Amino acid sequence: MIAPGAMLGGRYRLEERIASGGMGDVWKGTDEVLGRTVAVKILLPALLDEHGFAERFRGEARTMATVNHPGVVDIYDYGSDTQVAFLVMEYVEGDALSRTLGKVGRLTPARTMALVAQAADALHAAHQKGIVHRDVKPGNLLVRPNGTLVLTDFGIARSDMVGSLTVAGSVLGTAAYISPEQASGETATPASDVYALGVVAYQCLSGRRPFEGDNPLDIAMRHVRDTPRPLPADIPPAARAIVERAMSKAPAGRFPSAAAMAVAARQAAASLANTPRPANRPSSGAPITGRVSAPPSTGPASPTSPAAVGVPQQGVPGPLPGVPGPQQGMAPPISGQPVSSGPAAPYRAAATVPPPIGAPQQVPHYAPMYPPPAGGSTSRQVLIVLAIVLGLLVLLCAGVIAWLAGRNNPTALGTPPGVTRVVTAAGTDILPAASYRRDERIDPDRAIENDRPVPHVFNDQAGGEPAPGTNELPMTEGRQTR
Repeated sequence: MIAPGAMLGGRYRLEERIASGGMGDVWKGTDEVLGRTVAVKILLPALLDEHGFAERFRGEARTMATVNHPGVVDIYDYGSDTQVAFLVMEYVEGDALSRTLGKVGRLTPARTMALVAQAADALHAAHQKGIVHRDVKPGNLLVRPNGTLVLTDFGIARSDMVGSLTVAGSVLGTAAYISPEQASGETATPASDVYALGVVAYQCLSGRRPFEGDNPLDIAMRHVRDTPRPLPADIPPAARAIVERAMSKAPAGRFPSAAAMAVAARQAAASLANTPRPANRPSSGAPITGRVSAPPSTGPASPTSPAAVGVPQQGVPGPLPGVPGPQQGMAPPISGQPVSSGPAAPYRAAATVPPPIGAPQQVPHYAPMYPPPAGGSTSRQVLIVLAIVLGLLVLLCAGVIAWLAGRNNPTALGTPPGVTRVVTAAGTDILPAASYRRDERIDPDRAIENDRPVPHVFNDQAGGEPAPGTNELPMTEGRQTR
């Protein structure tokens, strides 16, 4: 019995089991020699009983180690210890696509096509080395935190037991994703991996698998004879066409290679890049609404094979486009648990806020025809109005102050009408006091006696004649005033 802390090959210490499947268990471990984290896959003992299997598996491990592609998990080592065969692989930080689908139900067409393109590129790299994966499924597609995809678990590549559907009670070549030729006992080819990747794309777009049944054999036979339920009506034609071609019953009707499928998926992803964000499905497994596109049937899900999974519960890989008119349905749970075949989970409009866990979802509201003005524009208008009001207040205050100052200082306003302007001989203007009357006369003799200057009143006429209506005389020559 393998337990945490066990040492394999004298250098690989097991820490925790992170996945289980038809080929065995995957453990997170540490390479004590190089001091790095690794994923260790321990094969089922029943596989070692098959004559020549261990040797063939060792040869495939060597072949896989030669595949140098960022989308293919690196193979570090292979060995056996006390009747235990194991494969040491790169430990990938990220979530299995099966876990992401268990959380969100379905992905946007753009995100689905982007992941399919990466997976197809990785398969093409393996196919060029003569390796057929034979078990492409969401549990074997790991998504790193940065969104890149890694294809892992080539554990049943080229095994003679692929023709049989069960080994030691487990499904080999997972029935839910197996190609019709594999289910019929024929030799798997690169076209078989293309079919399986088409099934993965179908599940990402619809939130369910194309076929369900009472047992793995029933599910596998449905791939041979039945037509999959139609995809939801909101799936764009470009994505729909890729899935339908990849899932063709006859290998000749599929893409000629994984590389051709990658090109088509990448083009579709580019044309569908602007899609709204999805509404997350509650992690508790509560149902989410969706559009019913075909009558459902239920059945147990087949077990999944292990995948080297690192940090769990990473972010949702992409947004979802919105569709009107939700109805009730169930989305599939995390890989390895029973899966409902109910209708697909919905897309929701970008403006819709996901409801809290347990709360019923509401029909999306349409945006108003004339959206309100932006907050920044309104603030600027308010500031402009305040500045104008403040300027008017300042001008008003200045006018009042000027008016009051002029009222208290009559000289500032000029000589009032009807007041005689008096000019001394020294050229000094004297404005009579307010108590002077216009007909008042100044006695020149008295002014001279008091040694005061004699004022003279001039009119606009030339010369020194007195102004009309006055008795003042022109200044006498030789008299000086001070």
